[in-house]
Amino acid sequence: MHLAPTTRKRRRARRLSILAGVPLLAAGLTTVVLGQADAATTPAAAAAGPALFDDFRYSSASDANLRSHGWTLRNGGGGPGVSGASWSSGNISFPTVDGNQVLQLKTTTDGSAAGTVNSEISRSAENALAGTYVARIKFADKPVSGPNGDHVVQTFFAISSVSTCDPSYSEADFSEYLPNGGYGGTATFNSQTSWAGGGSCRDFVEKDENRSFDGWHTIMATISGGHVKYYADGTLLADHSGAYYPRRGMSIDFNQWIQNLTGHCCAGRVSVWNESVDYVFFAPNQVLTQAQAVQQVTGYRNAGQYYVNTAGV
Repeated sequence: MHLAPTTRKRRRARRLSILAGVPLLAAGLTTVVLGQADAATTPAAAAAGPALFDDFRYSSASDANLRSHGWTLRNGGGGPGVSGASWSSGNISFPTVDGNQVLQLKTTTDGSAAGTVNSEISRSAENALAGTYVARIKFADKPVSGPNGDHVVQTFFAISSVSTCDPSYSEADFSEYLPNGGYGGTATFNSQTSWAGGGSCRDFVEKDENRSFDGWHTIMATISGGHVKYYADGTLLADHSGAYYPRRGMSIDFNQWIQNLTGHCCAGRVSVWNESVDYVFFAPNQVLTQAQAVQQVTGYRNAGQYYVNTAGV
């Protein structure tokens, strides 16, 4: 359902500043529509266009290539989530999960604000706009250790750093998964949300799926022609338009955080949550199907190209 702007909604971490002199990629949108025969016979059906692809082949959070490849890891305090909680780059790692090396975001909590440590990794550039966004993500319904029940939020989104009161503010939440609910509820849900800037400063439209997303899912969104379309595993989940269409460049972001502490069982016992990301892919100014995007990802991997950024994002 679509929720009114006055209903519950989380806020992401505000980026500190917009990078100066970074061109937007909104103009010159190219729609790529290939038939099944074309997709099957063309190994790099969408390879003519620029793209960002990262297979997350890094040794650790301190790997110099991580930063040279345009990623920023968050440290310190601030929202969203529990007041007094912190964010640590030490909660970012690159283990092997289910046979593939992945980006892993860890969140730990002992039920106290001081004992809650979240994780976030984002693109340093803030110039992604129109195009196709894809990530293969492993969501979790249970912590890897400790008691269950935390109101954890596992995410993939794009966001601008200006205030939500700025008329140009833009945010598209491709997936926010709350396995134990939150915001006063306990029901499992996954949501897609698009924001409009200005006005009440909290103007958004949201679509929720009230079911488990535990395990691996391909999350995709296309931003094109006045519509933000959200997909999971090739199925269209939501289509937002009008005032909720992004107006300025955004950063691609993943984070995992605790929304509130009311769900934590057994004070003092630590729960550890993991969100794993197999890869991220962005094709600016192209509208691709999931099959076309995955085909391009497979092409990069088969060619031994584990990081590509011809998109300049």
